[in-house]
Amino acid sequence: MAAEISATSLFRGPDLGVSDNVVLRHDDGVITEIAEGAGQGPRSFVIPAFVNAHDHARATASSFGAVGMPLESWILRTALGTPVDPYLTAASALARSARAGCAAMMVHYTRPSGTMPLVDEAKAIAKAASDVGIRIAFAMAVRDQNPIVYGDAEPALSGLSSDARKTVEELFVRAPMSPKAYIELTEAIASAIAGPMVDVQLGPAGVQWCSKPLLEAVAENSARTGRRIHMHLLETVYQRAWADQNFPDMVRWLRDVGFLSERLTLAHCIHARPDELEMIAASGTRIVTNFSSNMHLRSGLAPIAAARECGCAIAVGVDGLALDEDDDILREMRLVQMVHGGLGFRQTWTPAELFSLAIRNGRRATGAPGSGELGTGNPADYVVIDLDRLDRDRIMPVDPMALLFARGNASLVKEVVVAGKTIVRDGGCTGVDLPAIERELRDIYRANVGKLANFQRMWPPLAERLSGWFEQQLTCQ
Repeated sequence: MAAEISATSLFRGPDLGVSDNVVLRHDDGVITEIAEGAGQGPRSFVIPAFVNAHDHARATASSFGAVGMPLESWILRTALGTPVDPYLTAASALARSARAGCAAMMVHYTRPSGTMPLVDEAKAIAKAASDVGIRIAFAMAVRDQNPIVYGDAEPALSGLSSDARKTVEELFVRAPMSPKAYIELTEAIASAIAGPMVDVQLGPAGVQWCSKPLLEAVAENSARTGRRIHMHLLETVYQRAWADQNFPDMVRWLRDVGFLSERLTLAHCIHARPDELEMIAASGTRIVTNFSSNMHLRSGLAPIAAARECGCAIAVGVDGLALDEDDDILREMRLVQMVHGGLGFRQTWTPAELFSLAIRNGRRATGAPGSGELGTGNPADYVVIDLDRLDRDRIMPVDPMALLFARGNASLVKEVVVAGKTIVRDGGCTGVDLPAIERELRDIYRANVGKLANFQRMWPPLAERLSGWFEQQLTCQ
């Protein structure tokens, strides 16, 4: 269906910059023309749509008391937020991301609901994405070792009561999936949901959670089929310590078995060292930085400027823990720019450069077509920003991209178009009723919270033992 949008200003990319008073026309999901001569109307700034390149499509963690704790205990605590309805949970998360201006989002699915077969659960998430209208990459996360701590959990569990220990084991200890079974599951999910708007990927959870045979199987399947891989790497000081003690040549090994490649996206890499960043960069692997999540979980400050300097492809993700837990990808990108953008007169990148590379690399990470730049023949994935509110003073001409990185946030998003279809208008999703979905989810969670009363009661002693285990067993150097 043919459509057009008049733009007071339109960002075409780091090379072409901003064009003023233009009309963007598109048909059948593809941009057909950008021409001079915008008509009269509200002042607008049209930009390529954002990409949330690392997320899990889960409930808001703080609502379940997962606040102010490191990842290693946070992961267990968020069992209280296990999806009670996969469709509703995913629709809520995807709609929040879309409302913030995202055309695509990575769903690294780490906590299935357990209420249905995994292929059916993937179908429910794909249905939610279709209803929202957003592109997704979907990877069923897999672990086959270390479900509670990074090693022998006995010291952490031995002091618990028998009932408390049983509760922990029932929640977190599962028979591991074989590498062959995981590959077959991924292929079955791809057969069920893959398409122009869904890219199915392989999703090992992280090296400390995955055996070498599993990682080798993933690398081999990716090389043979071309399927992308999404994985966490070196997110916390404890994962760094585990690697130093148990797998000191980890990144080199990943390179040598073919795991590192342009098909791979790594989330975090907060504690990657210079030689490891060099190997990641040389392989074409992307790094997704998740600034607010790293701060919420006290994981550390990622060496993103150093990674960029050695040639790493950088993308940006929300990881379900934006600064205000509102999935605001624009604020997230601004934080990345503020922290990693340079020192004094030395710039890592300009705001326009960060914006463009994050979207380009984010689209590659999620399998979305094109570079994201607004030009003839490219997908019609764009966001309309309220320029009157962004440039609220109108004292003199100011680069709207500079203003966007000075004061922009998701509240300025007027419209989001994905594949030529409006999926957000004036703060509301057109395909789903987000407020109704969130009300229904809250009601279900409130009704079900008592089912995990045993876990809530034994949480304080478990949290204490987790802290002791990691501090004693994995002392950071």
